[in-house]
Amino acid sequence: MPNPTIAIPQTFKVTHEQFQQIAAVNRDLRLEKTATGELIVMPPTGSETGKHNQDISGQLWLWNRQTKLGVVFDSSSGFQLPNGADRSPDASWVKLEKWDALTPTEKEGFAPICPDFVVELRSKSDNMEPLREKMREYIANGATLGWLVDRKNRKVEIYRQGREVEILDNPTSLSGEDLLPGFVLDLTDVW
Repeated sequence: MPNPTIAIPQTFKVTHEQFQQIAAVNRDLRLEKTATGELIVMPPTGSETGKHNQDISGQLWLWNRQTKLGVVFDSSSGFQLPNGADRSPDASWVKLEKWDALTPTEKEGFAPICPDFVVELRSKSDNMEPLREKMREYIANGATLGWLVDRKNRKVEIYRQGREVEILDNPTSLSGEDLLPGFVLDLTDVW
């Protein structure tokens, strides 16, 4: 028997605790919650996007494995941001001292922190403005650096604390700057 689908009223709001319960019993769904409690059900990415997302996460993981400066997370990891939103960036990184300051219980659930570095990879079906809103939300909640990778237009939007968004056309690589010293993301296979 196929899995049933559900329709969610637009005014339906959930608390963080309710969101955790919904996510726990629907592990096959990609879910997020906005700061105002709106539940977002996202379709799974296509195989091509998943492949490129894994390439980005893999490069970040390898750099971190060598430097041991923090903890890397993939797109299935959720974070409870300071504004109350529950988000799952496509790839993210948290400084080791910030991660170590959490309790074991906090680490098990949706960690109550904003990653220091986030990446969102635009899927074929994604509209840019909701992704831009998420990037601004990450920065407003404490992320230092964020990359919005738009494969469709071969552009990257770089978000930083206290600075205007920088847009790069068809870059071959991206620097982790001072936050991720020595990390360079090779984009040749992502495009």
